[in-house]
Amino acid sequence: MTDIKRNLANNIRRLRESRNMSQQQIAKLSGIPRPTWASLETGTANPTLTVLNKAASALNVSIEELVGSPRSEFEFIPAKKVRERRRQDAKLRPLVPVALPGLEISRTELAPGGRMVGVPHTTGTREYLTCERGQVELIAGGEHHLLNAGDMLVFRGDQPHSYRNPDPKRKSISISVVCFAS
Repeated sequence: MTDIKRNLANNIRRLRESRNMSQQQIAKLSGIPRPTWASLETGTANPTLTVLNKAASALNVSIEELVGSPRSEFEFIPAKKVRERRRQDAKLRPLVPVALPGLEISRTELAPGGRMVGVPHTTGTREYLTCERGQVELIAGGEHHLLNAGDMLVFRGDQPHSYRNPDPKRKSISISVVCFAS
């Protein structure tokens, strides 16, 4: 059996089962005869593009996802593989393993009494800051905003801004979501 046929068989079965559908149900939904569907799942079929398109539409995926290497339902990333950055008195850790278009989500630990100067983003960018532990002072647009644990602040991320931990004894932890202007 070729890799493409094996991938198709494994993917189509996994996708059908993840939707809790029988072969009969998915065959009816797709307009493909049940014996043809069964041969897709066993890897014995040599489907036309029309059949692949019907199967992909019924499963709400692309044809590429049907014939490509199987994707795992989960991806485990051990802590030691997450790339943290250090900037001034801060440690920044991404909260998603891959870049998301137009979005940056990170966790920031500020050392006791520490500061970090933010980089102004593109015009129209919004930043959402949530204080998780301790206190974080945001300085932006000539204003000072003190956030305690649980507080949130939304501000223009396209202006000069900085973060400060006013506590000289304990680190602060905050979550930052930056939504870049499109």
